[in-house]
Amino acid sequence: MSMSDGTLYSILYIEINLFSIILVMIIQLKTFGLSRMVAQWNFSMSIFSLIALFLSDTMWVLTASRFIPYSDAAIIAYKDIYFFAASLMCYFWFVYFEHLQDSPLVASRRRTVLSSVFVWIQLLIILINHFTPITYYVNEKGMYERGPLFVSLYAFSYVYVMFTFARALLGVFTPSKRDHRKKLLKLVLFTFFPALGGLIQYVVPRVPALCTTLAIVVLMLYLDWTTELISVDPLTKLNNRKQLLFLYEQWTKNNDAHETIYVVMIDANKFKSINDTYGHIEGDAALVLIADSMRKGVAGYRDKVNIARYGGDEFVIIAKGISDEDVEEMKKSIAGELAELNKKAKAPYTVTVSMGVAKIDSSEGLSFSDAAEIADEELYMQKRTLR
Repeated sequence: MSMSDGTLYSILYIEINLFSIILVMIIQLKTFGLSRMVAQWNFSMSIFSLIALFLSDTMWVLTASRFIPYSDAAIIAYKDIYFFAASLMCYFWFVYFEHLQDSPLVASRRRTVLSSVFVWIQLLIILINHFTPITYYVNEKGMYERGPLFVSLYAFSYVYVMFTFARALLGVFTPSKRDHRKKLLKLVLFTFFPALGGLIQYVVPRVPALCTTLAIVVLMLYLDWTTELISVDPLTKLNNRKQLLFLYEQWTKNNDAHETIYVVMIDANKFKSINDTYGHIEGDAALVLIADSMRKGVAGYRDKVNIARYGGDEFVIIAKGISDEDVEEMKKSIAGELAELNKKAKAPYTVTVSMGVAKIDSSEGLSFSDAAEIADEELYMQKRTLR
């Protein structure tokens, strides 16, 4: 390769890295402080590690290409930062993804800290390499070369990636997790593509595949997260009011089969009493119980229903392509699931709900507020019997 070709390659490599750095820094600024959840903190830490990885890789190329003053020590230092940052990034992504799956592995701080063992093994290998070059070094001609144990730097980072990938993939085919299949498929893709990019760069070091795939996946994660913020209720993880209204409008406008649409309004009984007596934390726990009972209660209807938190202690189910009998069965199933969840929760209160149904002919063009008002009439008739 001629000198001009080598220079052009270096410039292109650096440009790709700089674009990736700018992209992930923008995402970090956009997401920083929006959530104080542990999962989101780990996402932020993975971004900081990723920026360190990109910067060290860029500095290494600038130094190796003699765009900036060259020294053997600088070449090794940049590689030290690169591989340690890669290990940290994989670890923080692992913790983030495990939180998304509600994994018991990261349920306690002790387990989370213990799972970082491969990061510290990686750091130990990097430190040993300064005394006995076993992973990478600069030869007598000033050229960077890989050592006999270079692959270990990938292996200890990939432990985290492959574990999450395998768990998510297994979950996709696990019947009990079918309600989370969409989320698990995303996790499979979010871990697969960076892993593939890293392997490509391992085989063909001159191709910046890792930086490119990492930047793309971070962008995908950001878009997925912001979509969730827009359409999902943060407490119950059900659709929020805005998403519910959008879905109702779509269903009523695009109902070519003229199927009957059902609107089921669900309201917690004596919810204010739970809040006033036991506090808002217990009140939130009661709302989560209701949301979980709804998920379980409608599980047999899959694509025929959508469930949402309408606001406060009000929930809504919209359904189509089912019968009056199906709706009644669904209501009974939700009540039964809620009774079971109450037993498991062993809370000092019992959560119950009232339900009202509106049966809508989509050709009438009835607004959601009008449909909800019809369902509310039945719901409040139930509530009056509880007084």
